[in-house]
Amino acid sequence: MGGGSGGAAGGGSDYLPCPTTAGTACAVLPLGDSITEGCCTAPEGGYRIELFRQAVTNGKNLTFVGSLLNGPTTVANRTFPMRHEGHGGYTISGGGNGGIAGTITDTAISTYHPNIVLLTIGTNDINDNIDVTNAPSRLGKLIDEITTDAPAALVVVSTIIPISAPGGDQRAQAYNAAIPGLVNARASAGKHVVLVDNYAAFTKDPNYQTTLKADGLHPNTAGYVILGQSFYGVISASLPAGP
Repeated sequence: MGGGSGGAAGGGSDYLPCPTTAGTACAVLPLGDSITEGCCTAPEGGYRIELFRQAVTNGKNLTFVGSLLNGPTTVANRTFPMRHEGHGGYTISGGGNGGIAGTITDTAISTYHPNIVLLTIGTNDINDNIDVTNAPSRLGKLIDEITTDAPAALVVVSTIIPISAPGGDQRAQAYNAAIPGLVNARASAGKHVVLVDNYAAFTKDPNYQTTLKADGLHPNTAGYVILGQSFYGVISASLPAGP
């Protein structure tokens, strides 16, 4: 996979997904599986810790929303917003522990009205060989579900990070290769969808398996920092000034 981000926010340069009222935080919904949850590195919180730290350090105002809670109590001397929608073991749709498409996504968006959705999903589909051929199509339908539920929100779609199981990384790269096309087609149609290539962010380090991974699937603390910085780089321009 190539580096950087692709797609377009849609709606032109005047598109602003976050509130413009002074002091109002941008509501960010982290949506996905155990990597969104922050497994398996204490204190959990995953990439959300570094993303929040980057926002605070750079004078930006965001909060996380979702039905689940974990992470540290404070980050960068601020109360850490622990909420997220990261469901360990879940797939895009069906199989495994269940899919995040459908009820989980619809309920989270209708309940929390996110301004930005950070979507990282597909690792369990690819690792467990669950309908791998149709995984990109299922991801496309999930993206459409999100943009239908939250047409004004910015949807940031991430590639998945490398998988260590035999054949896993090849399957991950094939899945990831389809994602730019999914994103670009929807951005070209005026949807607010952008790509973040977290696979590329990880593999910039040739020793990522030992330096950035806790196990065959999940990042360690340093790996989650990489993901948090990567997400911040894509959404920073959209975030309002901090309190």
